[in-house]
Amino acid sequence: MGTGASKNTEEGGSQGMGEEEERNQAGGQLYVSLKMENYKRKGDLIPHVYGSVPLVGSWDSSKALSMERESASLWELSFVVPPNHETLDFKFLLKPKYSNVPCIVEEGPNRQLIGGTLQGDARLALFRLNADEVLEYRVLIQADRVSPFDLAASWRAYQENLRPSAVRGIPDVSINSAPEMSAENGSSASLELDLEHYVVPAPTSANSGLFYAANNTETPRSLTLAGVFSNMDGSGNVLHPSKDGSVSTDRPATIKEMEVIVPDSSRVYSGSGVVESKSVGTFSPSQKQDNHRGLLVDRGVGSPRLVKSASASTFTVDLRMDTETKNSMPAAAGAVAAAAVADQMLGPKEDRHLAIVLVGLPARGKTFTAAKLTRYLRWLGHDTKHFNVGKYRRLKHGANQSADFFRADNPEGMEARNEVAALAMEDMISWMQEGGQVGIFDATNSSRKRRNMLMKMAEGKCKIIFLESLCNDERIIERNIRLKIQQSPDYAEQPDFEAGLQDFKDRLANYEKVYETVEEGSYIKMIDMASGHGGQIQVNNISGYLPGRIVFFLVNTHLTPRPILLTRHGESKDNVRGRIGGDTALSDAGEIYAKKLTNFIEKRLKSERAASIWTSTLQRTILTASPIVGFPKIQWRALDEINAGVCDGMTYEEIKKNMPEEYDRARKKDKLRYRYPRGESYLDVIQRLEPVIIELERQRAPVVVISHQAVLRALYAYFADRPLKEIPHIEVPLHTIIEIQMGVTGVQEKRYKLMD
Repeated sequence: MGTGASKNTEEGGSQGMGEEEERNQAGGQLYVSLKMENYKRKGDLIPHVYGSVPLVGSWDSSKALSMERESASLWELSFVVPPNHETLDFKFLLKPKYSNVPCIVEEGPNRQLIGGTLQGDARLALFRLNADEVLEYRVLIQADRVSPFDLAASWRAYQENLRPSAVRGIPDVSINSAPEMSAENGSSASLELDLEHYVVPAPTSANSGLFYAANNTETPRSLTLAGVFSNMDGSGNVLHPSKDGSVSTDRPATIKEMEVIVPDSSRVYSGSGVVESKSVGTFSPSQKQDNHRGLLVDRGVGSPRLVKSASASTFTVDLRMDTETKNSMPAAAGAVAAAAVADQMLGPKEDRHLAIVLVGLPARGKTFTAAKLTRYLRWLGHDTKHFNVGKYRRLKHGANQSADFFRADNPEGMEARNEVAALAMEDMISWMQEGGQVGIFDATNSSRKRRNMLMKMAEGKCKIIFLESLCNDERIIERNIRLKIQQSPDYAEQPDFEAGLQDFKDRLANYEKVYETVEEGSYIKMIDMASGHGGQIQVNNISGYLPGRIVFFLVNTHLTPRPILLTRHGESKDNVRGRIGGDTALSDAGEIYAKKLTNFIEKRLKSERAASIWTSTLQRTILTASPIVGFPKIQWRALDEINAGVCDGMTYEEIKKNMPEEYDRARKKDKLRYRYPRGESYLDVIQRLEPVIIELERQRAPVVVISHQAVLRALYAYFADRPLKEIPHIEVPLHTIIEIQMGVTGVQEKRYKLMD
């Protein structure tokens, strides 16, 4: 991988790096690995390296570099030698773990490394503990000349057991192989055996318990206005209409009843965008708008829209470009905003709005996938809504429909299902015309005829991408069917589980008889992706930034249940002083929390040895994670705290005093978009966190994320599906663990407060 050779030097011989021309290749730098091995470790004596500047402190033992423990008997330190300092004088010494003195320096002359070649004979490192006792360490010195390209690609991070240069004191990737014994362990930092003792209430808006994802989708607007819907209780469960069809609502009467358009599935949108329709309910007098006559159709929110009236043959509503651009621009920064601008300026009109149309048999995870995709796109800043046709059907025709309702040879059932599908599509297109960007249309859409109907309705208004979910794993299908019976309002009034199970399987058989896989238009096919163990993604005619991000997200998502633990670092010295940013060490309380967190993770994840610990590159998170043993620890620059720019290290009072314009106006006015001078905004943080989210979705084992308040606010908002505007105000207290449980039933939350 490097541009030069690698040589090892052990006791009993001396070898160089190679020929002179190899040592002086342009651009190459020396990568040196020093290892010491001893099977008779003495107490808390830690091997160190000290010597000449600039690497090891100019023979100052207090600045000596600690070697990292690689195993019970092996210690290692690796570093890159600057090109202008390829002569290194050094020695090994032993230092107590918790103090700088006394130090025991190795016997014999200095070791000298010139251009990667060890001068003189290699030898053991001998340390005289007292007059009668000498401690021996076997020494291994390895030097490689590595190109800057290899260094930039973190070559050594993979070549050397995921351990890159530790000259700055902390490796980017490490794992503690055994616990360090301390007299303080088990005292004030210990936890009670019952972790539930530390549980505190989660925010009221957080998801908890089992829920049916379709209940959280967009509430049908057209059915609401038609007065044919049933009400819903606070949990999203459908309350069915009475037998006489009457429904009582708390909605105040409008001045004039508004017409509701129900498209005829046989005469839906033509190429000109005109709707041929039949009416349900009453209508208002026609009104003038932009010199066109039409019926005013109330969609519940936003602006009214026009449909064809009896006195007008055709019409179009020509919105100005700047209005459309403003409405569909995502509340985002960086790449997302840049892509949105490019799509507005260069793409055709229908590309400004995207419809993801789900396709697949029941119990294939369509609704859950749609919910996850909705959450992801909203978090990135795209205005996204999830429209579930099953919800429309239950509101319009009731929830207690038997399997016969879903037969292809049942004309009444087919007409009813096509009607509610057209209603949902109408609502989605209307919402897009009011400024929405991405609509997710959730239904089986299992026939080519149904999909053609949807494409005609969307023609000239939005771009359709079909997302088909295929699953051949009978175990997953059976699990999904049983969850469906337990959670779906379709079976809420069915007391006999087995009867409901048989009815759903009959419904599934009716769909299977007429199912036609997608072969038309733009599509994404997810084949056996639910387990997270392989599968396929097939794409056809997919282009553009946003469709590409969607494909990338779907490739990395799965349904494997696992917990994700979010926590801030232990209290830092800057926390005590009230200063933002900085890179200080932990306070006394922070060190106690680090020990309590270690005990918590050991108990909570004791059977999850594949778990990993993620930290930022700032020392307060690294120090919080340092007592944790047995799990890989990975540093992410993306997890660093929001960059406060010129305000870094200041208190809020100092900012208010010295920069009143920034504090009182800009930041308070829009904390989400406010960017510290030469620093970052919350939207900037979201942009750099996207790879973290993708990797969290891809992981199948638990992950502990130790980071900072602004970063954890953004991560938590993704899992809890909180609006972007709420992110700067989400409470993420110190010394508290937020456990996010990801699984087939959605996202659930539990909080543990380990310290006051």
